[in-house]
Amino acid sequence: MTLAPTSATGRPDRPEQPRGLAEIADIVTPFAVRAAATLRLADHIAAGHTRLPDLAEAAGADPRALVRLLRFLICRDIFAEPEPGTFALTELATELLADHPANLRQWLDADEVAGRLDTTFPHLVDAVRSGTSVYEKVHGAPFWKDLAASPARTESFDRLMSQVSQSTRGIGTAYDWSDVRHVMDVGGGTGALLQEILTAHPHLRGTVADQAASVAEARRCLAHQGLRERADAVVCDMFDRLPPGADTCLLSRVLADWDDESAVRILRTCAAAVPEGGRVLIAERVFRDGPAAADDLSEIRRLTSHDLRMLVLLGGRKRAESDYAGLAERAGLAFATSQRLPGGATVMEFRRTAGSPERREAP
Repeated sequence: MTLAPTSATGRPDRPEQPRGLAEIADIVTPFAVRAAATLRLADHIAAGHTRLPDLAEAAGADPRALVRLLRFLICRDIFAEPEPGTFALTELATELLADHPANLRQWLDADEVAGRLDTTFPHLVDAVRSGTSVYEKVHGAPFWKDLAASPARTESFDRLMSQVSQSTRGIGTAYDWSDVRHVMDVGGGTGALLQEILTAHPHLRGTVADQAASVAEARRCLAHQGLRERADAVVCDMFDRLPPGADTCLLSRVLADWDDESAVRILRTCAAAVPEGGRVLIAERVFRDGPAAADDLSEIRRLTSHDLRMLVLLGGRKRAESDYAGLAERAGLAFATSQRLPGGATVMEFRRTAGSPERREAP
């Protein structure tokens, strides 16, 4: 079977059909795209493996099964077949290339930790009924414990999070760090965000505070960037105690992972780690307070998708700026200011008040 010829744009020459609910709810398409990503089909085709036998060998796939996958995806404009048995990329397929700036292939790779996350979604209805995460039900342990049990999963997760950090792009230059002396990136992973901040502001010192596996990689990355003299990384429990010395705590893409009570506990720990008047910064993509504008639809779609992921995986949620202000107030922090970053996240600044938890010094 050969499909209809494709146009110069790489799309089949056929009239556009409106999407119905059956197509939106189709379960085959998302898994077919993930299979293409996992097999690295776009990269193999781009490297010249365009004929079916050669492509199947490069992908490590059965040729007869592979052509069935490809033709399913061709019908959805994700690949093209300009000649029988010869395959090409479409505009959509280029997004699956490993060097594409969106790095979508890694997020769709079933062999990466992202594939493990996706296996929880068939249990979405259980999460909606219970209001809590279903990750432990699927994998036998809560998300963070399951992640820590596998160095390979931890490494894969850190790679994914370095990509997500693009939402906070610009925090090093858009936010005013002139009055900050020492910033602690709580849950800072491999230190990518701290690197951006310290590189832009030579007067700053910085600390990554995270779990052991991430801290080891953060130390290596910070040293590789020539920041050994101004930066360090420490193992800590953000629900219990943070190391002293910083006048600013940064929580970037952390609180959305947690329910309200857990988020308040984290904020209290941060408040206890900085001096009176010290700052706690929250950097997150947020829902708009009040009615949304029509041009916000793309961002709302992104946020609602992430919101369901937080529910299913972690029991957390996306919030509006006013929600974060309410949580911070419960932790003894007063709202100061906020601003939208070029990458799409909002950085919210809170100050430690006189009634905040007492700062605990190192034993």
